[in-house]
Parts: sequence; structure tokens; C-alpha cells
Amino acid sequence: MNISEAGERAGLPTKTIRYYEDIGLVEPARRRDNGYRDYAERDVHMLRFLSRARGLGFSVADCRALVALYVDKDRKSADVKGIALNRVADIDAKITELRAMRATLVDLAENCHGDDRPDCPIIDDLAEKLAG
Repeated sequence: MNISEAGERAGLPTKTIRYYEDIGLVEPARRRDNGYRDYAERDVHMLRFLSRARGLGFSVADCRALVALYVDKDRKSADVKGIALNRVADIDAKITELRAMRATLVDLAENCHGDDRPDCPIIDDLAEKLAG
């Protein structure tokens, strides 16, 4: 199948597939006599695997490690679990950061009169952080 069909079946844009090939995340597809890429079902399966991993927020480096573990039939599930738990820690840190951002914005919005006057604590805070 061509790259468009593989992309459609894997749920990835063709540009992403080309990128994954360029950075060595997936093996380049075989080429037909006319130079077009020719994808097999196993290629689509690997692209789906990567699409799911990226959808869960794994970095390219994590995906590289996950692919290596996926193809290694002697892998230790503890290695896979370790990568997943590192991602959970990253997500937890991001949630903490987002909650702090939200609390700041809620506080600023609650202190803004939201009327026709030019005074605005939100603008003042943003400007203060720039000067600081």
C-alpha cells in the first residue's frame, strides 16, 4: 500500500510517517520500481503502535525505547513499566503546574472588576512579571 493509505489506516499524516522514517524511529518502507514507498501490514501495525504511544505523550526517545522493547521478545516487562511510570511522573508534574497556573488566573480574574475602567490587575500582573 502507498504512504497515503498506510497513513489513513494508522491514523497518521504522511508527513509524520516521513518524519519517523527520517529520524530512524521506523524502518524506511520498501520502494517500488517507480520509487514510491510500499507499506506492508506490519508497517501499519508499527505506525499504529507509535501513534498510540505519541497520543499518550511519550517522547520520541521514549518511543524509540518502546519500539526496541516491542521487537525484543526477551524484554523485561519491568523496563516497559519503568518507561510508563516515568511518563506518569511527567504528567503529574504537568498537572501540578497547570493547577498552579489555573489558581493564579482565577485569582487575577476574581480581582478584576471587569468593567469599563482601564484598571486591570491581570494586565498589571503580566506587566509586573515582565519588569521583574
